[in-house]
Amino acid sequence: MRTTPLAVLDLVPISSGSTAAQALRNSVDLAQRTERLGYSRYWFAEHHLNPGVAGTSPAVLLALTAAATSTIRLGSGALQMGHRTALATVEEFGLLDAVHPGRFDLGLGRSGGRPGAPTKPTAVEVPQVVGGRAPNGLPIPPSFDPTPLLKSPRMALQKTLLQLPEAKPQDYGEQVADVLALIADDYQSDTGERVHVVPGRGANLQIWILGSSGGESATVAGRNGVRFAANYHVAPSRVIEATYGYRASFTPSVDLAEPYVAVSADVVVAETESAARELATGYGLWVRSIRTGEGAVEYPTPDVARRHVWSDADRALVSDRVDTQFVGSAAQVADQLELLRDATGADELIITTITHDHRDRVESYALLAEEWARRAN
Repeated sequence: MRTTPLAVLDLVPISSGSTAAQALRNSVDLAQRTERLGYSRYWFAEHHLNPGVAGTSPAVLLALTAAATSTIRLGSGALQMGHRTALATVEEFGLLDAVHPGRFDLGLGRSGGRPGAPTKPTAVEVPQVVGGRAPNGLPIPPSFDPTPLLKSPRMALQKTLLQLPEAKPQDYGEQVADVLALIADDYQSDTGERVHVVPGRGANLQIWILGSSGGESATVAGRNGVRFAANYHVAPSRVIEATYGYRASFTPSVDLAEPYVAVSADVVVAETESAARELATGYGLWVRSIRTGEGAVEYPTPDVARRHVWSDADRALVSDRVDTQFVGSAAQVADQLELLRDATGADELIITTITHDHRDRVESYALLAEEWARRAN
């Protein structure tokens, strides 16, 4: 097997009966352990108004984790740019880079941003999905329609609370261009005025864009010649479209001569498949809480999850996520990750694992790292 680095994406989940403070301690501990296990990078997602997720501020989490680790790359996966400015983002990560130079990935997500002007889509031939599978057998479920979730009262309230009154998100493509210009120290306003961001200009950051389709995010990443992360764990139905769209749009840059793609996956590993499935029992109920607009609940125990009475509508709501969660022994999950890598041409794989007990989460990452290393030798 060709060597493909494994990375970590952490939502800082809060388990039922636990606290946000304990979730933070667990995340720092997991970062330290995955650093020793050889994972390439450790990313924090940004989520708001979720009772079961403590990952509200990637920059704060990164500062805490950088102080407790030494070699693993750290990053945002991703900042929600719809309520941020390019300047604040560059200044924030400039501060991090000033203290821990060369260790940070700045991952940018369109989330809530104002779409740019319509552009002619890049012509790209995407492998045909037949019978719910990619040509190599990777599960590709039907698309999930996020419209009801995006129109939910909680999402409307989140937008209200995150944005200043009357504020409007910047065009996403322009925003990314501003971030890159501020870091490169060649930003110039429409009136010709130049600014120099300190700290921030010249910061040694890897820039990433995260996307769930072959649309604007993939195109913006490609045209700017930056790295792209496709979200199989969020939108498995469009992961191949996303990676192919990015590559078709790619233009070499000073920092990146060729396309570089990472792809995420939800994973639970244990000594046996039955043990892993027991640990993953709460996953469907947790996804349901997100997609109903309730907000991610505290991660349930298997016993609590088993008591939930599922309707057909509930099952349909979460089926794409549940069916594409890789659950089993280390060998079984590694086989699935190889399919994901080969179907998407991923240069790197991003692993996100949530279990009720922190020890089980640590063990999952450890077992997978051991199996992955064995296959690489």
